[in-house]
Amino acid sequence: MKTAPLILISPSTQRRGPEFFDYSLSLSDAYPRAIAAAGGLPWVMSCTLPPSAIAETVRRCDGVLLTGGDDVQPKLYASRLSPRIKKTVSAADPARDLSEMLLIQELFRQRKPLLAICRGHQLLNVAFGGSLIVDIPTQRPKALNHTRTDLKDRIVHDVKLEPDSVLAQVFGRLTLGVNSTHHQAVARVAEPFRATAVSPDGIIEALELDGADRRLLPYLLAVQFHPERLIDRHPEFLGLFRGFTEACASQSKRSV
Repeated sequence: MKTAPLILISPSTQRRGPEFFDYSLSLSDAYPRAIAAAGGLPWVMSCTLPPSAIAETVRRCDGVLLTGGDDVQPKLYASRLSPRIKKTVSAADPARDLSEMLLIQELFRQRKPLLAICRGHQLLNVAFGGSLIVDIPTQRPKALNHTRTDLKDRIVHDVKLEPDSVLAQVFGRLTLGVNSTHHQAVARVAEPFRATAVSPDGIIEALELDGADRRLLPYLLAVQFHPERLIDRHPEFLGLFRGFTEACASQSKRSV
């Protein structure tokens, strides 16, 4: 009997959850549904695990999905912000930032597949020393409107793909229509990554490992858009999750 790969999912958090109004996990069901539809078994992690427990969860899983959510703490990638820019930053969760930074570190140490979405894409870049555009409307006033939360499950703009990118291989073309529900974006790309998808206004929409650094992980794809919200209207986006879960399944076989 074929065993589904176990995929660890990092959730968002709430300071006051609905049950007892205490610190709680929060996660759109679109993420685990996409993983399950692609043949994986989703496993939602805690955001308050000690480093030893994070290492053990990575050891037991076959891959990791970093999800979207609140802004990353600016102090992790910017020394100073003007008051005008600072006002655009939503309340961050330092506990989640730390947990996911440790998760990324452990993931690279153990060499497991990684799919990072929206905030996850941004945090991955920050974890390796890259920077972010803190607020696109303020810092890139001529950019497209990337905060289309009113159309979160619809295509709102195209992105140009690098010919040798994972996305180009999945979709079989060099232009891809995506949704867009973010106000921040990757600015300076950290090593060992390269931008493999860019919107018409120059906003980076995907990161992958660069050149010889591809050996660092068996699979890595980080995207700024939300493919899990597109699979119902645009089933071809399920192929993105299938590629990831297949890489996780291969990892599971190597671990046996």
